[in-house]
Amino acid sequence: MSDEAPAGEAPAGEAPAGEGPEMVYAVPKDVLFDGLDPWLGVKREGLGGVLGQAEKAGRYVPRPEAEKDRSIKQIIPYLVLADGDRIFLMKRTRAGSDERLHDLYTIGVGGHLNPGDGGIVGGLAREWREELDADFTPDFEFVGLLNDDTVDVGVHHLGVVYLADAAGRPVKIRETHKLNGSFEEMDAVRAVYDRMETWSQLVLDAFGSDGQLHPAVARTVVRVKSE
Repeated sequence: MSDEAPAGEAPAGEAPAGEGPEMVYAVPKDVLFDGLDPWLGVKREGLGGVLGQAEKAGRYVPRPEAEKDRSIKQIIPYLVLADGDRIFLMKRTRAGSDERLHDLYTIGVGGHLNPGDGGIVGGLAREWREELDADFTPDFEFVGLLNDDTVDVGVHHLGVVYLADAAGRPVKIRETHKLNGSFEEMDAVRAVYDRMETWSQLVLDAFGSDGQLHPAVARTVVRVKSE
């Protein structure tokens, strides 16, 4: 795999999540970063086979175990939703399961991959349906890979960053007990930079001087079929 969107299937053979802890998809770090030094921020070029290798070597593990094991990275699809020049800005409440993210702003829609998702894009489409109230599913355009080993949350996760455009169509938060959000101009988004989760800060840093988040050099658009 070159610098393309990692849209393949997650390994088969895992039973769907049932009773017990949430099962999440994770990959050994020595496989993810084989021949590639870990980086800080959004990487768009020179990705080699990072996610291609990940899809072959990953497995589903109980989330509590994954959150403690520093030898693996959980794969997280992370979508930035735009509407023209505006960005969908959200603020997390204290109802979320991860206390490390309470009261922080975010510009990323996404979450862990679970059995039955059918891969990274399938997981992102599920998160879209679960987190947002919209009568459409947009095309997802691959931007790059997001890594941050400077904070505890980042040590355990690797983000797969996508960009989508609402194109004037209404979008609302579905899980209002966990999040609130709205489309905001870039000045308003940057005004809460210091109160953002680290990943959102790093993605915001990747915006160009023109105020746009530019996709990877090898542009790949993934269209999700309507159910």
